[in-house]
Amino acid sequence: MSKDTNAVKVHILDKEYLVACPDEEKDSLVSSAKFLNDKMADIRASGKVVGIDRIAVMAALNLAHDVLEADSIDTTTLDTYGPRIQGLNNKIEAALSKYKLELN
Repeated sequence: MSKDTNAVKVHILDKEYLVACPDEEKDSLVSSAKFLNDKMADIRASGKVVGIDRIAVMAALNLAHDVLEADSIDTTTLDTYGPRIQGLNNKIEAALSKYKLELN
């Protein structure tokens, strides 16, 4: 399994982000970004949440809830994905930070 990483462009709510990703995980990253984009677009379309950061937090909370409610996932599995989820959270925070800087 290759550990080469490349920057992959993903689009979330009309913004483009470059995310470092191992080559073998590129398809998964692109699918994840599309899924997240769809969830965030749904939240934005509802009109109940305003602001990209609040939309991102609501999407994250909804996805976390879905994961925790899934019958097939136990705490061992969640512990396995914990570091990956933290890494993704850090990338989201960095992207949102950059977005806020662009607005100023």
